[in-house]
Amino acid sequence: MNIQEYFGRISYNKPHKDADLQTLTAIFQHHIHSIPFENLSMHCGEPIELDLQAIYNKIVRKKRGGWCMETNYLLFWALQELGFDICILGANSYEPAEKGYTAQINHVLLKVVVKGQPYIVDAGFAGAYQMWQPLMLISGKDQPQVPGIFRFMEDNGTWYLEKVKRKHYIPEHSKKHFPHTPELGNIRKLHKFTLEPRHIDDFQEVNAYLQVSPDNILRKKSICTLQTTSGVLALVGWTLTEMKYNYTEDMDLVNITTLTDEELEKTLKDKFSIELENKLVPVNVRGLPPNLVDKI
Repeated sequence: MNIQEYFGRISYNKPHKDADLQTLTAIFQHHIHSIPFENLSMHCGEPIELDLQAIYNKIVRKKRGGWCMETNYLLFWALQELGFDICILGANSYEPAEKGYTAQINHVLLKVVVKGQPYIVDAGFAGAYQMWQPLMLISGKDQPQVPGIFRFMEDNGTWYLEKVKRKHYIPEHSKKHFPHTPELGNIRKLHKFTLEPRHIDDFQEVNAYLQVSPDNILRKKSICTLQTTSGVLALVGWTLTEMKYNYTEDMDLVNITTLTDEELEKTLKDKFSIELENKLVPVNVRGLPPNLVDKI
């Protein structure tokens, strides 16, 4: 593994002498704009391994993406190589359909301390809820970013991350795909976590379980999402969603296209720079509230 090869993968060629906030932010942004969040391996008959060399080969050399445990573990390695004070944390994702948090920790995120100030860095939440900058670990403070306003709330050692949602403008012909979900309100809860340091091996069991569990939404939907310069791209099953943030004041533009089987491979290559080695079997089980805009 080579940090310069990783830099080439994320198109990063700036100076990185200091482990400071500017360097952290730059590397993080290049990472999320170059490496898709995707679960295509489980829909191609490929195992997802929580092994650093395997993840490096997949994401850096084969130019694939990965889910949170893969992409955040790669980012952890890169930032550690550069001398950042960093540790792995574990979170329980919020499930809007269940109106509660998962019983088990199922999400990897990172804590980075710069000049005594802790930040949360997460390159693996995907879709419209992906942060674009490190978030200061401060309770009750609104932190506006291009995707929206993020906020931590702390209660007795447990931290909760939420995002203020913007309205979505969906052209008339697309409304039937993603109906408005007013019951979710203006605040979207994302996950909860503690500051207990974790090791990647702590996630081996859940990584294996999520690949086979029939209840896991990631088994019911083949997903590939990538942050763009103005918003986010998301391919779920045969549905391609292109979101442009803040198209008008406090409103995101959402365009939706349904692809044919023949168009899937070309779309993955042209829009996500992904060429799969094995045949993708796209999946998008319908009737799983909430829709893509709120879930992924």
